[in-house]
Amino acid sequence: MSETTISTLPDPSGLSPDPLTDLIRDGARKLIEQAVEAELAALLAAFAEDKLEDGRARLVRHGHLPEREILTGVGPVAVKVPRVRDLKPGEDKITFTPSLLPRYLRKAKSVGELLPWLSLKGVSTGDFSEALSALLGPGAKGLSAKTITRLKADWWSEHEAWEKRDLGTRRFLCIWADGVYFKPSMSEDKRI
Repeated sequence: MSETTISTLPDPSGLSPDPLTDLIRDGARKLIEQAVEAELAALLAAFAEDKLEDGRARLVRHGHLPEREILTGVGPVAVKVPRVRDLKPGEDKITFTPSLLPRYLRKAKSVGELLPWLSLKGVSTGDFSEALSALLGPGAKGLSAKTITRLKADWWSEHEAWEKRDLGTRRFLCIWADGVYFKPSMSEDKRI
């Protein structure tokens, strides 16, 4: 008897060994890191001439902020944002916040646009976590039923504001086209 009766079960952790997704996620992390480093280099170059009284540079690198995960279309991507210290005394301190990664960003815009689409397609509030885990990987967290309910309330208020917007200052052009389509028959006895 060469056939086995043992069937393999899926990994209970929910992680599937998908090297392509891992490669894409790692590439995304590296691209984000390069973009943030380029933006930081531009900031440091802009203030390279600013020196303190003792000749030291005004702006210096000062480690990294704690690593955080950004939920993207390829799943969660870990990012680290470098810190900058402004050594000049006074109240006009220069800070570094990359335009790509604002301070409290937790999910990419594409994920934010996915949520209303799933809601419109009939995914219930309680099933969002499961649907997002299937779409974005098991690391898709931070989108509980309570969060989705809050987001739906925000969408509803935005929709109500959109419905009540003033259209009095705008002009609209409407074109109405009406027609009937006949499929011509080529036989002699069916001509009109």
